[in-house]
Amino acid sequence: MNSSYLELARALLPETSLVIGALLVLGFDLARGRNRPIADRLQASVLLGSLALIAAAWNAAHVGTPGALFGAAFNLDPLGLMTRLGVLLLALLALSATPGVARVRHPAEFVAVVLFATSGFTLMAVSQQLLLVFLAIELASLSLYILAGFDKTRPESAEAGLKYFLFGGMSAAFLLFGFSLLYGLTGSIELPTIARALHASGASSPLLLVALAMIVVAFGFKAAAAPFHLWAPDVYEGAPPASAALIASASKLAGVVVFARLLWPGLAGASGDFFALFSQPGWLTVVALAAGASLLLGNLVALAQTNVRRLLAYSAIGHAGVMLLGVMIAGRTGVGVGPLFYYAVTYGLATVGAFGVIAVVDALGGGCQKITDLAGLHRRSPLLALCLLVFFLSLAGVPPLAGFFGKFVVFAGALQAGGAGSAAGVLAVAAILLSAVALYYYLVVLKQAMVVPADPSRAGRIVVPVGVAFTLLVTAGLVLGLGLLPTVVLNAFNG
Repeated sequence: MNSSYLELARALLPETSLVIGALLVLGFDLARGRNRPIADRLQASVLLGSLALIAAAWNAAHVGTPGALFGAAFNLDPLGLMTRLGVLLLALLALSATPGVARVRHPAEFVAVVLFATSGFTLMAVSQQLLLVFLAIELASLSLYILAGFDKTRPESAEAGLKYFLFGGMSAAFLLFGFSLLYGLTGSIELPTIARALHASGASSPLLLVALAMIVVAFGFKAAAAPFHLWAPDVYEGAPPASAALIASASKLAGVVVFARLLWPGLAGASGDFFALFSQPGWLTVVALAAGASLLLGNLVALAQTNVRRLLAYSAIGHAGVMLLGVMIAGRTGVGVGPLFYYAVTYGLATVGAFGVIAVVDALGGGCQKITDLAGLHRRSPLLALCLLVFFLSLAGVPPLAGFFGKFVVFAGALQAGGAGSAAGVLAVAAILLSAVALYYYLVVLKQAMVVPADPSRAGRIVVPVGVAFTLLVTAGLVLGLGLLPTVVLNAFNG
């Protein structure tokens, strides 16, 4: 290994900051907060957790010379840096924008587990060794299982945590089995060495196809892509708002990035023919099928939803289809990972904001489960209604918001990579057509918030806490700003 332990410690400063922050949150609450009201303990824990996230972001931005470290186990490339900053930002917004955490009886423990989950996300962003990838994913996943079931006041939260754990445990088994086969075939757990071995062998082994199937299935569970999506609606509905926002945003960003890093260039030798997916199959074929199923199922089933959280879950399945399309084209010359990252981070921002608005209405406005619970929001809180408008229109892909440009760069990249006649081009055209379906169900929600009058029993004004209002406005500003200036993100990947 050509790196010293000092360089390794410096490279892992963001993760170190998060772990120390989690311990400080727990220690402060134990020493000073046990006899204080829950609201005060929550405020102190969120403040300390936010400082830890900011310190981790500063360390990530000043990590030093980019490149491979510790025998190529870590790769501090632009993708790793941007993903670290992206997941830290999304975690900070999810923690600050969702007052539903106030119902949790142990706020310090909740914030600490959020920090542990985020450390898993940041480690996923820079790992390029199979063992480290698996450990990072499991660190994040185990934390998310706890977060999903953290609200002991609601049976739905316990159900969400249990279902997420069962499906997540099964996906971990698939992933570890696939990784073990890769190791057996190539004799290495480092992605660069695996890539060279597959290139030399011609990627024709039947066991390799089994390994690829296992890995794609595992990441399909993690990304809530069809047909591996069954956990998502119940988890989005039952988990505390901050947990659901983190699962829908930072977890998905880190997951698709590590998936793209694993496939391009790690398993590029087994991708199959980009222009003949079914006559010369490889992992591109499986990813294309999952993308098409996610686009179709997510957008069509969302039409039938009456629960706003379940609608966001099926919407997330449809967006997962677009992200998988971004994964397919990430290794193509002239496209790269820029469109995939931009789409994932802007989707995450809009989703965190949407969950933030729903959490405020749920905690302070008499509950928010059904879509009709948002009726009259423009009268009850013009700020929340305006923010919800920005977030849902961005998810629908309406210009000039970031969601529109995110879809544009992915679809343009797909058409550039293979043309309209390729599988990627067909998926892009299908996604464009299904965007009209998505616009309809987003407008159904916005109609309730912006047009329909409130039920007289729920017509009282909603007073939004100053900190939450500020976070929602910042999130909405980022969604608008990244839509107007997308090159701020895309230039980091050299176009």
